Amino acid sequence: MQSSAQSPSKLYYGWIVVLVAFVTLLVSAGIRSMPSIFMVPFETEFGWERSGISGVISVGIFLYGLVGPFSAALLAKFGIRRMMVISLIILAGSLAVTPLMTQLWQYQLLWGVVSGLATGMMANVLGVTVASRWFVQRRGLVVGVLTASAATGQLLFLPLLARITVHEGWRYAVYTAVAVVLALAVVVAIFMRNHPYDVGAAAYGTEEVVKPDPFRGSIFLTPLLTLRDAMKNKTFWLLAGTFFFCGFSTNGLIGTHLIAACGDHGIEEVTAAGLLAFMGIFDLFGTTMSGWFTDRFDSRKLLFWYYGLRGLSLIFLPYALNATPTMLIVFSVFYGLDWIATVPPTVKLAAQEFGKERAGMVFGWVVVFHQIGASTAAYGAGLVRQITGTYSTTFVTAGFICLIAALMALRIAKKAAVVRAQA
Repeated sequence: MQSSAQSPSKLYYGWIVVLVAFVTLLVSAGIRSMPSIFMVPFETEFGWERSGISGVISVGIFLYGLVGPFSAALLAKFGIRRMMVISLIILAGSLAVTPLMTQLWQYQLLWGVVSGLATGMMANVLGVTVASRWFVQRRGLVVGVLTASAATGQLLFLPLLARITVHEGWRYAVYTAVAVVLALAVVVAIFMRNHPYDVGAAAYGTEEVVKPDPFRGSIFLTPLLTLRDAMKNKTFWLLAGTFFFCGFSTNGLIGTHLIAACGDHGIEEVTAAGLLAFMGIFDLFGTTMSGWFTDRFDSRKLLFWYYGLRGLSLIFLPYALNATPTMLIVFSVFYGLDWIATVPPTVKLAAQEFGKERAGMVFGWVVVFHQIGASTAAYGAGLVRQITGTYSTTFVTAGFICLIAALMALRIAKKAAVVRAQA
């Protein structure tokens, strides 16, 4: 342990790390959302059913979440930079092979399994790990910014990729993604650092340069033992339950099916993707502000408002789809502000209840429930649409589910919401 020799006027390197992580999460999430653009083209070219394509997306979403707790252990053992570069190279490889596929099982392997696992390494757990290592002060804000990047990337690149798909074909959209991922891998290899100690700095908000403790547990066993202990805690189940509903109502439902739902109402694919991008812009603002709020207000009450307003937005969506374009824009603004603003307060509650050292793995398991919810919606909404010919029932059901989640958030123990300095 030693005093930091960094000049107060010098840019803190942690902000560079945040920027690299921000861009990585942005691109990774954007690629994770590409199957929503390919749903209709694949139906046309390969003759695959909507439920079969939705099933691939469902598996990818589930594995994307399942890898989270284990990615926390891998990041701790092998380092952030190494695991990010490896994940990006694997992702680029799966993308490069995609244009050669001809069967649904190949799509399942490349996008359901490989892409799901690779992007899962670059998900919310990465953002939480970066924030926990590099920041003591402004940690909530950093979590909010990095969370916003993941959600925004899922939406922001869709108009460009949709335009390429419509005018050049879906294969060219994939080639574009491969080029971006390979370029990003080089950036990560050059600029990413694992810990403030690597650059002789202290965590932001402290003065002492501390060497990180080596990871001593098992990569596979430690996350499972953490889950076993967390399952004995009521707060864990409330966080996991609300996050199940969060995933059901965001990337599993809207992120996967809104473009197709707009198509059912005669709205062009590029226009529908533009709506998602519009949501992404407002999500960037909303989730960043959520991080700022989380540093200052009761996280339980924040979650109550976030889930409640999201539920009302989803109940309003079927009306908006049948009304004027202005109503869809109104939905996009209010829903976008709340797209994934739930993450910063959820991370804070997990850290307060389970401690800073275990917060990453516990939150990783909470994210697993998020992705189970998302996976359920991704497949279930496609199946319901295939049977009934409409998404309206699913949208309204998701809205009422969010209202239940809002009430569940208030049941979290008060002590987890008021203890601030210990987190």
